[in-house]
Amino acid sequence: MTSPSQTLDDVPGVLPDISGLRIVRRLHWGRYLATAVILVLVGLVIRAFAYGQIEWTYVGKFLTVPAIVSGAVNTVIMSVLAMALGIVLGVLAAIMRMSPNPVLRGSAAVYVWLFRGLPVILQLLLWFNLALVFPVMGVPGLWQARTVDVMTPFVAALLGLGINQGAYTSEVVRAGLISVDAGQNEAAQSIGMTRLRSLKRIILPQAMRVVIPPLGNEFIGMIKLTSLASVIQFSEVLHNDENIYYANSRVIELLIVAGIWYLGIVSVLTPLQMLLERRFARGAARSR
Repeated sequence: MTSPSQTLDDVPGVLPDISGLRIVRRLHWGRYLATAVILVLVGLVIRAFAYGQIEWTYVGKFLTVPAIVSGAVNTVIMSVLAMALGIVLGVLAAIMRMSPNPVLRGSAAVYVWLFRGLPVILQLLLWFNLALVFPVMGVPGLWQARTVDVMTPFVAALLGLGINQGAYTSEVVRAGLISVDAGQNEAAQSIGMTRLRSLKRIILPQAMRVVIPPLGNEFIGMIKLTSLASVIQFSEVLHNDENIYYANSRVIELLIVAGIWYLGIVSVLTPLQMLLERRFARGAARSR
């Protein structure tokens, strides 16, 4: 029992009454300062573009001209084809890298080393100027043609971008294959499956949940990488954009147009990538 002059705070083991205390909200000064700095920088950028020597009417005018639209279509087509070629080569190279055959393993390692080490723009120029090394290409007695006629800007861009992408894709696929537990392959071999069949039916499907996210990012990167093909006169967005501003000298306006198209294409593809990732993640969850 407590005496009338004692409070609960004076009794040992009894928690003090805090119901009457005022809750003070913590101030995050670092957040406020960072927000203020970001807002100031964004405001300065907006002001620079608003009051700079930019004719925004030209941006809207050239945004949908046929040359720009056709360039955007060519960009998407080239990205899809180059990525498809890169995936095929990457899967083959990844399988060869994991092969017990030293010739296959060494060949794949050299392929990855070579094309990852050379700049993409250099590869494009080499393919486009291949006629300087091989004036004629084909099979003697069956089919032959001048290399300069075969190695068009489209073909050179496809080979340069696709083969380069295959070197990077092979490492992505190899990482996915390594992520699958080794016991899966041993179990497949124990029931009589060949190495190739177990890879196709068991290993690759499980590796896809690891492979898909980085491959999606690689495809987004390929959209932007096609701009390098402008140096070999491939008719994509940036190349057509350059042809127009060479004629009318509206450089910054046309560059903004190209930027809007690239951002638009990437913005459309990003949700599709997320849906694909969720689909494979759901399949992985069910398999557990």
